[in-house]
Amino acid sequence: MRPISLVVVLAASLMMLASLGLSQEAPTAGSYKVLKTAKVGGEGGYDYIFADVEGRRLYIPRGGATGQLTVFDLDTLEPSGSIADVRSGGATVDPKSHHGFSTTKPLTMWDATTLKVIKTIDVDGRPDGILCDPYNARVWVLSHQPPHVTVIDAAEGAVVKTLDLGGAPEQAVSDGKGTIYVNIADKANIAVLDAKNLTVTAHYDVSSKGTGGSGLALDAKNHVLFAYYRQPSPTVVIVNADNGNIITTLPTGSHKRGRRRLDDVHQGKQSH
Repeated sequence: MRPISLVVVLAASLMMLASLGLSQEAPTAGSYKVLKTAKVGGEGGYDYIFADVEGRRLYIPRGGATGQLTVFDLDTLEPSGSIADVRSGGATVDPKSHHGFSTTKPLTMWDATTLKVIKTIDVDGRPDGILCDPYNARVWVLSHQPPHVTVIDAAEGAVVKTLDLGGAPEQAVSDGKGTIYVNIADKANIAVLDAKNLTVTAHYDVSSKGTGGSGLALDAKNHVLFAYYRQPSPTVVIVNADNGNIITTLPTGSHKRGRRRLDDVHQGKQSH
C-alpha cells in the first residue's frame, strides 16, 4: 500500500493547525506546488518510497519479475544507482551506520554508500513496512502476519526483539524521543510503542471515524497524528498524539486498487 504523499500530509497539517490554533506561526503564503518532475518509468509496481534526508538519496523499491531497489539523487532526481533482485515493499537507512535495509524475506541489509549488499537477516512473518528510529538506531520491520514487529539493531544487523501489536501494522512514525506510533490496519487503532523498553503502551481507538488503515504521519512539534483510512470513504483522522483524543477528520482522495506503476517522482515545496 502506497503511503500518502508528504505534500498532502504537510498541507493538511498546516491547514488544520492554523484553524485549530495549534500553530503559533503563520503558514507561508501561497499554495504548495510541484517544483520538479522526473520521468523514471521501468517495470514493477511500488509501495513505500523513502527519502534519506541526510544522505540526500531517494529510494524507490520496485516489484515485478525484474524487481530492484532504485536510487535517485534527492536534490536533482537523477539516477544514483540500484540494487538488483531486491523486491520489497519498503526500504530505510540508518544515518549513523549508513546501513540500509529492505523488507525482503530474509531481510536485506546493504551499504547506503556503495549500494552493496552486506548480508541477509532471517525474520519471521511477511515483512512490508519499515522504519529506522533515530532515537536508538533500531530498525522496525512491520509484518501483517505475526510477529507484527521485528526490531533490528541497525549497526549490527541483528534481531533484538519481536512484538505482537494485536493486529496487522501498516505504517509507523517516530517522534525521535522514544515513542513510535503504528497504524494498525485491520483494527482501526494506533499502537503506541516505547522504543527504549520495546513494549506496547497504548492503543488509540479511531474505529468510530474510519476502518482499513493505511498511512500515518506525525507533526512532532505539535504532537498531532494524521492517520489515513479507506472506509467508509477515504479519510484522515487527526489525533492528539499524547492522549489519543480525536481532534477532527478530513476527506482525502482515493486510488484504484491493483497494480501500480511509478511514472513520476515529485519533489514538493517542503523539500527534504
